[in-house]
Amino acid sequence: MADTGDVRVGTILRYNGELCQVTEYMHRTPGNLRAFYQAKMKNLRTGKVVENRFRAGEEVEIARVEFKEMQFIYPEGDHMVVMDNDTYEQIHIPKEMFGQNAQLMKEGMAVKIAFEEDNPILAEPPTFVELEITYTEPGVKGDTATNTLKPAKVETGATVNVPLFVNIGEVVKIDTRDWSYAGKVK
Repeated sequence: MADTGDVRVGTILRYNGELCQVTEYMHRTPGNLRAFYQAKMKNLRTGKVVENRFRAGEEVEIARVEFKEMQFIYPEGDHMVVMDNDTYEQIHIPKEMFGQNAQLMKEGMAVKIAFEEDNPILAEPPTFVELEITYTEPGVKGDTATNTLKPAKVETGATVNVPLFVNIGEVVKIDTRDWSYAGKVK
């Protein structure tokens, strides 16, 4: 058991028998009341967000989680097949664990999977992905002055917004946290 001082954003707790990841965590000391921690947690099974207050020094159960870097191989129905680089074992991860970012993943990418015992509980794609533009409206010379964006279809089939000067066939870097354009790849 740990106490509330050991918890950080990203920590996975066992709260009411469910695994929850802490997304926001603040220490508060209101006026003449006792200090407490305000936590916002996402239930890893249902995706529901829960808020809770913990007293300072209260015991919490931090889940024993092992993170592994694995290689994404291919999508299969409602699952994404990943491979352990050490044992070459293939594991089927539910597509909803990756959320919207499953649309930005291509074969061979390194992904981080969190396991509690042998059960996958959390899946993260790489922070930045490099994808080729397969369709977009053609860019016009001189379109670099403004910060205007246009939709572009990438090789995985997803649509992202890119600057006006990006053309078909170019490889761009996309931030998977907010699907924003992060630059061209030379």
